[in-house]
Amino acid sequence: MEINWSDFQKIDMRVGTVITVGDFPEAHNPSYQLQIDFGVLGVKKTSAQITQGYNKKDLVGKQVIAVVNLPKKQIANFISECLLLGILGENKDVILLQPESEAENGDRIG
Repeated sequence: MEINWSDFQKIDMRVGTVITVGDFPEAHNPSYQLQIDFGVLGVKKTSAQITQGYNKKDLVGKQVIAVVNLPKKQIANFISECLLLGILGENKDVILLQPESEAENGDRIG
């Protein structure tokens, strides 16, 4: 499906730093609960099915890219406030998108 430029401009993608990672045993598929610092936008929560490729300890401090202007979504007993972006590998493993060099939390992707 093709979208036009004005549709794309509505998507607010930002850089953030993962500050906490916890287990999410209530999720249907193995997932983590994350808190991500987006600088001036504050801290947002999300869940992500990234347990295959990432351990909790290595995620803390990692910069990631997320869509921050989607409506909140309830996943089991958790409210997700943003959507992490990643590449789906052959086995549906996720490779998180991240900046090549350090960026300011809250910097906009464009």
